[in-house]
Amino acid sequence: VQLVESGGGLVQAGESLRLSCAASGRTFSTYGMGWFRQAPGKEREFVAAISWSGGSKYYADSVKGRFTISRHNSENTVTLQMNSLKPEDTAVYYCAAVLRGSYYAPDSYNYWGQGTQVTVSS
Repeated sequence: VQLVESGGGLVQAGESLRLSCAASGRTFSTYGMGWFRQAPGKEREFVAAISWSGGSKYYADSVKGRFTISRHNSENTVTLQMNSLKPEDTAVYYCAAVLRGSYYAPDSYNYWGQGTQVTVSS
């Protein structure tokens, strides 16, 4: 599975962005999908994840109520709608695919995208 993120950019606090992750491969629908982020000098942290069917979704407390993850298996895409952005959301955002294991742990994930930069100014 190859993953390519898009949609990052520079926005002001309070604005919205929509990140997309396009996956190649016919097995996309068998993978759970997650979004992680990494700010300069910090460890990569979990943001959101969605099960293979889309029936279960998981969010970090810091983004709950502001971010929404969704997937479209027919199009091999997963999106992260980010509303009410804050300066502390500034980071490189990564899309990742997991076959089994914890959705919250980066080590569980089998494939990663190259990342897309999100910068939120105050």
